[in-house]
Amino acid sequence: MTRHARNCTAGAVYTYHEKQKDASQSGYGTQNERVGKDSIKSFDCCSMTLQPCRTPIVSPEGHLFDKEALLQYMITKKNEYSRKLKEYEKQKHKEEEELAELGRAEQQSKVNDFLKRESMVKRQNDIYKMKSQKRSEKNASSISNMANGLDKQLPSFWVPSETPDANKAPMQKPDKTIYCPMSGRPLKLKNFVDVKWTLVNDPSDKKSLAIRENRYMCAVTHDILSNAVPAAVIRTTGHVITMECFEKLIKKDWLHPLNGDKLTEKDIIPLQRGGTGYATTNVNLQGKNARPVLQA
Repeated sequence: MTRHARNCTAGAVYTYHEKQKDASQSGYGTQNERVGKDSIKSFDCCSMTLQPCRTPIVSPEGHLFDKEALLQYMITKKNEYSRKLKEYEKQKHKEEEELAELGRAEQQSKVNDFLKRESMVKRQNDIYKMKSQKRSEKNASSISNMANGLDKQLPSFWVPSETPDANKAPMQKPDKTIYCPMSGRPLKLKNFVDVKWTLVNDPSDKKSLAIRENRYMCAVTHDILSNAVPAAVIRTTGHVITMECFEKLIKKDWLHPLNGDKLTEKDIIPLQRGGTGYATTNVNLQGKNARPVLQA
């Protein structure tokens, strides 16, 4: 297709190229953009703070956390649970008081009906009763919204207490369980394992640890660790090794290469590498921004 044909505006068909061009200029349609390196979390950074861990611990699912940040998260969730529990108990106590008040009102109504029937037996002041009944019938037939106690019901729809959202929805009892922010499973600190990084000994590199490109290496093979290198944590000691080391050395006899302890498959925790806020890690590194669709 020639350039003049692509810029032609006299055609009877709304072409795909014209639709894409108009969508990009008008702000309609879904935007697709590949995530860059700056949007990917480093393998040694906390999954919550996205900063290098001071005291690294790893979950059974392989998510890395800073212990201080995780404890702060657990304290925040516990405080939130305490606040919601107080609100729930307050609402429950209020409902119990309302039920008790209704019970007392019903009992008082029965007593009043009984006294009224008893007073009718005595036939006292018949003339006064007839007049009062006529007066009540007259008031009952009134169309005023201020008669017969209607002034207490606030029939005006603009009054805040008469709005649809005035009656709050009943609260459910809050869940006491604290869930992992990454996996969504119940969070228990005893299941976490302390991580022991093996620093790269490079005398020529005088930079601080936080800005080094190569900070840590495999505890056995001394291979440099990065987001491109799958790694795992040994549960019994906390050492970080590469998955290649696990497949070629440990998986043969299931012995710890540093101290000779017996290992099982559950003692190997694969580390989750850098994640993004857009898509699944290392599967689809493409961010999408949903916008209104431009229809022909």
